Amino acid sequence: MPIRQLSAHLVNQIAAGEVVEHPASVVKELLENSLDAGASRIEIELEEAGIKLCRIRDDGGGIPREELALALARHATSKISSLEELEQVATLGFRGEALPSIASVSRLRITSRPQSADAGFMLDGVDGGSGGASPAPHPPGTTVEVRDLFFNTPARRRFLRSERTEFGRVREVIERIALSRSGVALRLTHNGRVILDLPAAVTPAELLDRVARICGREFTDNAIYIQRESGGMLLRGWLVRPVHARTRPDLQHMFLNGRAIRDKLLAGAVRAGYRDVLYRDRWPAFVLYLDMDPAWVDVNAHPAKQEVRFREPGPVRDFVRRTVEAAIAEPVVADEGGGGVHESAAYAGTPMLARQNPLVFSPPVDAGTVREQLASYAQLAAPAATVDGIPPLGYALAQLHGVYILAQNAGGLVIVDAHAAHERVSYEKLKASVRQSAVQVQALLVPPSLAVSEREADQVEQHGELLARCGFLLDRIAPDRIAIRGLPVLLAGNDPATVVRQLLPGLGPDLVMDELLEVLDRVLAGSACHASIRANRRLTVEEMNSLLRDMERTERSEQCNHGRPTRVALSMADLDQLFARGR
Repeated sequence: MPIRQLSAHLVNQIAAGEVVEHPASVVKELLENSLDAGASRIEIELEEAGIKLCRIRDDGGGIPREELALALARHATSKISSLEELEQVATLGFRGEALPSIASVSRLRITSRPQSADAGFMLDGVDGGSGGASPAPHPPGTTVEVRDLFFNTPARRRFLRSERTEFGRVREVIERIALSRSGVALRLTHNGRVILDLPAAVTPAELLDRVARICGREFTDNAIYIQRESGGMLLRGWLVRPVHARTRPDLQHMFLNGRAIRDKLLAGAVRAGYRDVLYRDRWPAFVLYLDMDPAWVDVNAHPAKQEVRFREPGPVRDFVRRTVEAAIAEPVVADEGGGGVHESAAYAGTPMLARQNPLVFSPPVDAGTVREQLASYAQLAAPAATVDGIPPLGYALAQLHGVYILAQNAGGLVIVDAHAAHERVSYEKLKASVRQSAVQVQALLVPPSLAVSEREADQVEQHGELLARCGFLLDRIAPDRIAIRGLPVLLAGNDPATVVRQLLPGLGPDLVMDELLEVLDRVLAGSACHASIRANRRLTVEEMNSLLRDMERTERSEQCNHGRPTRVALSMADLDQLFARGR
């Protein structure tokens, strides 16, 4: 076939294959146009999940009559005009292909009236609106009406799912937009029934209510609010507490400069922040807003602009990971009834948790016997915040079946899993010793040798200095064999070969200290587990109280190293409800 120019209609349909996958794509593109137009209220009306009808009306700036036809031309936009603006784009849309692409696979009509105009005009999208605009009554703003989606491409229409599934996708898009722009009122109607009616959220209470209506009260009742700025980046939003993590990654909302995105780097950074507090295959839930200079990120990496590319991904990932890690590491006192979002003491100006529980961290203590550890914790512990003279986790009453500690605090009853709690306390003290370069090395009189692959031997040789700083003295004695000359004293009770075997898989070619510490944390977690209080071991009241005091001063004390909860609190109201008191 000879080379020839494609028709404008065919070009638009090819573009529609990238931009318009299903009705939710149409809703997303039109909503983003409304937001870029400065709308403060948007109404979405759907029939058959948007397949039969999708009508979006806003009160934005409107489109002048002479620009209506241009709005349906490919790569025509009011949002950028130069390469410099593209590299620092701050609007949601900018490609200028959404409207012509949608018009090529549907029956589209635009009716608009600029804020300064006396009357509105209407334009049909057939053949790019070549017929010209005609007068039409309309309030200031714009209405885009899309009917019979994919009517002229039946193959595409056959790939659509059921109405329920497609509407679920549409609702998800609208909810993400609602979370990204809380100051905009949104109303969604489907088949004549009002589904969502969200007023503009201006105050913190209104914003929290919007988050609760979209993500659920369970999310906001168990979330921590964080806010941190560093290196020109600002991260704020809500993180759910690790003990309330979900079985699926279905409640993860990330927004970059006001744009809802799905980015593996950022999602991985958040999960890395939860790395040693999540139980098995649980997933964190979050609503996070990341703001940075638009020049630092390329939002033009995906046709639908759902993925982005960072110019320097390392610092961004590290900032997000460290922020999340520090926020969920703060000691949290036992609940005293009620719920609601808590502020992270590390990042809020006058944080809720700091007011309730200004905890002081005790210095690290060398590992020893369980009884010696508990005694040393009690001696070094600084006084914790109290309610009516009672510490947050209260005082021990008894030990149940050699497993659980029963304690009474100002709010009611606290039940603590002694093994899980001591495991976390031991683990954090081991980590602190490593990170503060206070690692004592135990030299082995008869260094055992270990058969490894040549690649693993290369990495041991390459990272020998880093390994030595963490207490691992490893020498390469053959192309495929290493000698273990010393281990950290903290791991003295473990088999040297087993410990090194656990360490080797994490030694990548570009290993840095932080990554090595993450690998070492996994080894320390097992060591702390084996050194912790075992079930059916009777503790004295003094030992139980020593453990409770140290929990109040330990990071991530709500979970053990495997992500299991360490304690459960029952308020007096909870207990009264169990026994039907006062009814």
